[in-house]
Amino acid sequence: MSRLLTISHETFVTRTGRKEKRIIVRHPGSAAALPVDERGRVLLVSQYRIPANGRLWEIPAGKVDDGESVLQGAKRELAEETGYRAKRWSKLVGFYPSPGFLAEFITVYLAQDLRPGESNLGDGEDIELRWFKPDEMLSGIRSGKIRDAKTIAGYLAFLERIRSR
Repeated sequence: MSRLLTISHETFVTRTGRKEKRIIVRHPGSAAALPVDERGRVLLVSQYRIPANGRLWEIPAGKVDDGESVLQGAKRELAEETGYRAKRWSKLVGFYPSPGFLAEFITVYLAQDLRPGESNLGDGEDIELRWFKPDEMLSGIRSGKIRDAKTIAGYLAFLERIRSR
């Protein structure tokens, strides 16, 4: 199939004993970073996404490479896509974005105490960076300007963490 994904045809037995067939897209898992500065702003990246037929505002993310921990993957993606490095990291949330057919688990980490540096974009990556204020994040989610699932889940988990303190 590809270096990233495999597709399998699988049969399973339901609780009622009926056999069901499914096509499953297997993915090695993804790591994401929600970079938040001392003013509460979030750094998002915008890039063209073919399935969405347009550019999306997203948190930096990508697949976890072989031999890499999920946290190492989040740190690498933040640095590659934005140039920023963070001194403090904590796990915010993990989830399956589309478990009906996709076996991908995404883990989002909060990245704080940010320091700028040089990005290292891959071939074909055309990324724009922008800081979003807290009210812009919420209005962007409500209006559909921000419509990426990992970004929404990560930001809402971040808000819940702040509220519970």
